[in-house]
Amino acid sequence: MSMNNQGRPTRQSVDDDAGTAQATSTGNRALMLEEALIFEISDSTRTGVDLMEAPKVASRLGGLDRKAAIGLPGLSEQETVRHYTRLSRQNYAIDLGLFPLGSCTMKHNPRLNEKMARLPGFADIHPLQPIHTVQGALAVIDELGEWLIKLTGMAGVAMSPKAGAHGELCGILAIRSALEARGDKRSVILVPESAHGTNPATAAFVGYQVEDIPANPDGRINLEALLARLGPDVAGVMITNPNTCGLFERDLKTISDAVHAAGGFVYCDGANFNAVVGKVRPGDLGVDAMHINLHKTFSTPHGGGGPGSGPVVFSKALAPFAPLPFVERMDDGRLALIEEESAEDHHASSFGRMVAFHGQMGMFTRALSYILSHGADGLQQVAEDAVLNANYVLRSLEDVLDAPFAGAGPCMHEALFSDAGLAEGFSTIDIAKGLIDEGFHPMTVYFPLVVHGAMLVEPTETESKAALDQFIGAFRSVALRAKAGDQSLHSAPHFAPRRRLDETLAARKPVLVWTEPAAAQAEAAE
Repeated sequence: MSMNNQGRPTRQSVDDDAGTAQATSTGNRALMLEEALIFEISDSTRTGVDLMEAPKVASRLGGLDRKAAIGLPGLSEQETVRHYTRLSRQNYAIDLGLFPLGSCTMKHNPRLNEKMARLPGFADIHPLQPIHTVQGALAVIDELGEWLIKLTGMAGVAMSPKAGAHGELCGILAIRSALEARGDKRSVILVPESAHGTNPATAAFVGYQVEDIPANPDGRINLEALLARLGPDVAGVMITNPNTCGLFERDLKTISDAVHAAGGFVYCDGANFNAVVGKVRPGDLGVDAMHINLHKTFSTPHGGGGPGSGPVVFSKALAPFAPLPFVERMDDGRLALIEEESAEDHHASSFGRMVAFHGQMGMFTRALSYILSHGADGLQQVAEDAVLNANYVLRSLEDVLDAPFAGAGPCMHEALFSDAGLAEGFSTIDIAKGLIDEGFHPMTVYFPLVVHGAMLVEPTETESKAALDQFIGAFRSVALRAKAGDQSLHSAPHFAPRRRLDETLAARKPVLVWTEPAAAQAEAAE
């Protein structure tokens, strides 16, 4: 399958609602409040608090101190609270409704996990505390790591990477170190078209040449093409499994055996592990390194919940090269943090340190709470429910939307559709904007690139059938409108706080800094 090179179509929106409703003097629409920028509702010459006059002291900044006013907005506490509260009401959130982003796993975060993460012993911990005062925190890291090793069938784990892409970097650095240790200089990483976009970026960042491996018509790796490319210059292959087409790479064991026979290593992007957790152990399939997004499989907050976490599990061949620091249980039962000073004794092959500290205790505590509350059988049900929900969405919509891989067997964690069959002049972006009017955040659009006009939906395992039915009904409605040529979709959304942007202009000429109107007009005149 060839790569789709067509970009996202955009157009200037048309305000077709103008004049159809009574205008208000404030610009507000009932509880949909028109909120100005914080600079526009404030005055930089005033402040919301009374401050004492600063004492006159000599500057110690060596002439670097600022003489002019900073120009910060001046608001009272009440004005500030109201401003940000009004803005928050214009956000979509998982606590408001289903979040269908594909390849992102935006699912419910149980409040039990939040309660555990806020326990003082974890929430108030400091990275420079003496080791004997943080034995409980080290125990959480150690126990979570053991669970990840057991669930993946691997030999070791690095808990320090801060995110999925950071975990990829960790794994590729371990592969490079293992090759260097045996005096084997290799220069190429193979990346299938169906892999996550961070995979080739990570390999290139480490210094490898990246070569694409095409996909078969069924959305999986072209096995013949991959086997034909293996050679003494190939350091390894980076495979996303389940892949971004929502399909399980059923030839992974065959691929792993061939890569190992050629002297390379297998990196697996484990971002979609929630579709197979408790069902398949990647280590049994020959994987040498795999990162696990704790927010995707084990429900830690995605994005705004503080530092992320992307632990990496390693095979027996790569475990000696894992990074520092790591937790180890001593003979007397105490837990120790192995760092540079003690690594030479029994972990001399480590490629080094990626981070200063294990700085994501909240993520570890949430993930372990999730695992313990589910148990082994509950985690297996997580995968079963995620796959069931995705297939329910796929089969409920394949009669109105083109599903290019619907015949390739059951999908895994997400359902993939294309824009084929829409009326002339209509595209994926019209359906996405129409969904906003229906009260849903749009699905992932125009990704993966192997499908033209891709629409990627991941319902996750935490959504009920009732919630899925409501989303499917809205999706069907908008899709049928696009197939029928409903012109109103071209200017959707109509009921959101802001209308459709000219996305091309926004990307090419972004306005990133607020400027007072008089200054902005002067700049434009120049």
